[in-house]
Amino acid sequence: MYLKNRKKKLSILIYSLAGGGAERVVSILLKELQKKYTITLVLMRDKIDYDIPNEVEVFFLENSNPYENGIKKLLKLPFLGLKYKIFCIENEIDVSLAFMNRPSYVAIFSKLFGNSVRNIISERTTPSMMYRHDNLLSKISKLLIKKLYPKADLIIANAKGNRRDLIDNFGIEEEHVVTIPNLFDLKKIESLSKEAVSSITFDKFTFVTVGRLDRGKNHKLMIDAFSELEDNFTQLIILGEGVERERLEEQIREENLEKRVFLVGFDNNPYKYFSKSDVFLFSSSYEGFPNVLVEALACGLPVISTDCKSGPKEILAPKSDSSFQLQEGIEWGEYGVLFPVNKKEELVNAMNSLYRDKKRREDYANKTIQRAKYFDKDTVMNRFIEKIEGV
Repeated sequence: MYLKNRKKKLSILIYSLAGGGAERVVSILLKELQKKYTITLVLMRDKIDYDIPNEVEVFFLENSNPYENGIKKLLKLPFLGLKYKIFCIENEIDVSLAFMNRPSYVAIFSKLFGNSVRNIISERTTPSMMYRHDNLLSKISKLLIKKLYPKADLIIANAKGNRRDLIDNFGIEEEHVVTIPNLFDLKKIESLSKEAVSSITFDKFTFVTVGRLDRGKNHKLMIDAFSELEDNFTQLIILGEGVERERLEEQIREENLEKRVFLVGFDNNPYKYFSKSDVFLFSSSYEGFPNVLVEALACGLPVISTDCKSGPKEILAPKSDSSFQLQEGIEWGEYGVLFPVNKKEELVNAMNSLYRDKKRREDYANKTIQRAKYFDKDTVMNRFIEKIEGV
């Protein structure tokens, strides 16, 4: 018998809860949404780096090998879609909310197989940039987005830039895509930022960054730029793990930066590093919505970021035209500094400028937390609930 007052059942589907931006957002959503919904977290890999509320059940759709052959991953999608449909029926799921590309494909395949739940997917990056290469993986991925995404009941983009990308480059109808920015637990960030750091001292002027060590984040550019600073009384802390670690370690050795550039690895609490540093750096070639920029702002850090296609300008220079990308020069945005993608000279100039100009640093630092409040969970959460409810 259907109970009139029962909580709606919500399935949140994501590849894993390994350290990352989308995963951090899901960890916050789990905590907040479980007050209103009965939630099952559906994962495709047994990797969990964030706390899960006791009330949230976990179901593994599979336990994928992250290095699995791309063709095998593709061939498994319909099977996983059917398996997800069966899961939703057996657990009387009312709404499915999928994050990131592959889980979104699975969720939509489940709908093609007859899954009648409200099917919402969330785009977290800029697909035309992520799949810009002329190879089979990129071609298949772009085709899947074009064919499958329109079948979802709703697409949530986490930035204006990737919403526009889906509309302009993948033929998604405008009314089918809404923008909801990522949300943050600012009180928790403030609390965690006060923890001590034992592995590194902050007796030098400190630039800090966090992100997966992959080519898209372009840490190579950051290290190259850092090596050209006018003063050696500086250090660069890089938090994160990834496939580029060995190459970056080699670059650090080649440029004799072993005593000034530190690859710290993944830390579930990057905020303790942020609060003790002087400037946050971000050199990514493409993004959806870079969480780390808001997290840096929440810790009072001035920010220097690439003006990549989606995200940074909306956060750091909200009054600027987000459809225009810098090709040269520097934009001194209202809440942070923007420089063109892959332009080392502009990055060096921005770093030297903030290093030398204490007043400019303080002016930015005085506005950072004010900007971060716009993305606080209490401000953004209701927008997620509205879309889950179909409002």
